[in-house]
Amino acid sequence: MNRTAFVILSVIPLFLSGCFSGKKNERTINISGAFALYPLTVKWSEEYRKIHPEVKFNITGGGAGKGMADALGGTVDLGMFSRGISAAEKEKGVWWVGLTIDAVIATMNTDNPHLRHVKERGVTRDEFADIFIHGTIDTWRAISGIPVDDAITVYTRADACGAAETWARYLGGSQEDLHGIGIYGDPGLADAIANDPLGMGYNNAIYIYDIKTGALRSGLEVVPLDLNANGKIDADEQFYNNHKSVLHAISIGKYPSPPARELYFVSKGKPAKKAVLDFIRWTLTEGQQFVTEAGYVPLQPEKLREEVQKVN
Repeated sequence: MNRTAFVILSVIPLFLSGCFSGKKNERTINISGAFALYPLTVKWSEEYRKIHPEVKFNITGGGAGKGMADALGGTVDLGMFSRGISAAEKEKGVWWVGLTIDAVIATMNTDNPHLRHVKERGVTRDEFADIFIHGTIDTWRAISGIPVDDAITVYTRADACGAAETWARYLGGSQEDLHGIGIYGDPGLADAIANDPLGMGYNNAIYIYDIKTGALRSGLEVVPLDLNANGKIDADEQFYNNHKSVLHAISIGKYPSPPARELYFVSKGKPAKKAVLDFIRWTLTEGQQFVTEAGYVPLQPEKLREEVQKVN
């Protein structure tokens, strides 16, 4: 064999390796971002691979801020996002598609000595603002009426996230305005409240309830919203006992938006990769059958049609 032939034959395996690698990359979907959307995205990926086993997924949490940054930076195919798209993000060329609806809900500990009174009385939006933003309410006595000056241990999110921004927007501010002990991620914040009898925080609904049973997760209770500010939780304001009733309240608009909101996939411009577009299209059509099962509120049919048009 002469030298020229040897060089050609040596290059062929490298060329073929590059081709196979390229095909593999085309069939791999990288996703990062919002904890709120993470469980549903994992569920979707598992179901999608049952009919498309050639497609691979790499899915990581990290918060909505990371999802947007990774998507705009091109390090992932899709970012999971859980708040409204800002004008600045639109100017950077973000493309987005709505997928489902979730909500942020205030939480407290099941062993809190003020629990029964707080559940009967509820907390108004203005009172929540005084707790989380202004700091003018700092004891449980102020919202329970029990003459024991237990301080409220306020917890918030340490990572840039849609839950914190959505909760803050409901209270008239932004995430930077929220006071409290900073905790990373939805699971971390839920654990912090479950382990602190005097703690108050907030979580996406998916992290407050056990999806299989519909019951509240161990150690967690909801701080109910006194929607009409009449100093008590009326019958039509009591929908927190199980996850199904919360989802229904969100779907009919009884639980306000914010803190209910849409969840999105985002990317830097419309995705060019066929596998990504096929997957998104599936999540908006056949994949919608798994939304309620996974603990989320489906979009209305006309809204889904609009989102499918974005993909097509």
